[in-house]
Amino acid sequence: MLCNTRNMYGHLTGVQRYTSEILNRFSDSIDIVEPGKPLHGMKGHAWEQIVLPLRLNNRLLWSPSNTGPLSVEKQVISIMDVSPLDHPEWSSRKFSSWYQFLLPRLINRVRGVLTISEFSRQRILHYCPMAESKVHVTLLAADRRFQPTDEESAAMAIERLGLPTSHYIVALGSLEPRKNLKSLLLAWERIQSKLPDEVWLVLAGAKGKSLVFGDQSYDDLPPRVYLTGHVPDDLLPAFYSGAMASVYLSFYEGFGLPPLEAMACGTPVLASNATSLPEVVGDAALTVDPFDVEAIGHNLIKIVEDADLRADLKLRGLERSKLFNWDKTAQQTWQVLEQAARS
Repeated sequence: MLCNTRNMYGHLTGVQRYTSEILNRFSDSIDIVEPGKPLHGMKGHAWEQIVLPLRLNNRLLWSPSNTGPLSVEKQVISIMDVSPLDHPEWSSRKFSSWYQFLLPRLINRVRGVLTISEFSRQRILHYCPMAESKVHVTLLAADRRFQPTDEESAAMAIERLGLPTSHYIVALGSLEPRKNLKSLLLAWERIQSKLPDEVWLVLAGAKGKSLVFGDQSYDDLPPRVYLTGHVPDDLLPAFYSGAMASVYLSFYEGFGLPPLEAMACGTPVLASNATSLPEVVGDAALTVDPFDVEAIGHNLIKIVEDADLRADLKLRGLERSKLFNWDKTAQQTWQVLEQAARS
């Protein structure tokens, strides 16, 4: 059995974390296959579609990163979501056109499809209804290191990231349109004057996506907003643990690891009630319509001002996070892979 790891380069993304968690549990049973150097864009796709099939020797291929070689039927693919089909406007025309061509054909051709929420399963079946019997849900989980840390560790993370305060609300995720940062910033602009001066909003993720901020420059952001840029992976548990709350207001998610990781760290969560996120947070978080700026602002005030509410959300989040387990995810994944190898 082989795993297609051509996308395992650069900063650790959700897809890469998912892939590494499964591979770490089956390292003796799965060999990896990848290009000799990082290949991005069309070069990466060309390697995957042309070179990769020649290296399989009739072994089952697992492609865990939303794509795979179309010529290979003896394959299981993992699809986090079908956002290029549901919302092509969120990506470049070239990117969306490629996935609109590839994904339906790939789903219908391969032996098995793994996805990470019931929401994503239903969206896959919307485009490929004949694939129902081979689409399987394997939920994600927070790594064991995501747990409450002590005050000293949180203070160290605050210092390393240069945060202007120890009283902060964190919004973590890549800065892209579906993360809905515009609504969060608009809500924050309306309410920040009602909150204590030491409370800041911290946006954690890669900077510079013009689609997120449009013509608004970083200098034009509302008061008491701090952008960290990429947060090193080793700092995340302490970074979450030191926060008053974590906000995740995405319009669209296949799963949404950040709110689960925050809950595992004992951080109160305010999350979008859209797409897969209710499957993740259950009743352990405050949820809000991601389009309702007034409701977002109201919930931000409530979570900052009500210490009892934060304490309750902390306990419920810790319990909720225990329902998700990478060992269980890996076991379910292996069952699908074995079935595909035998069929």
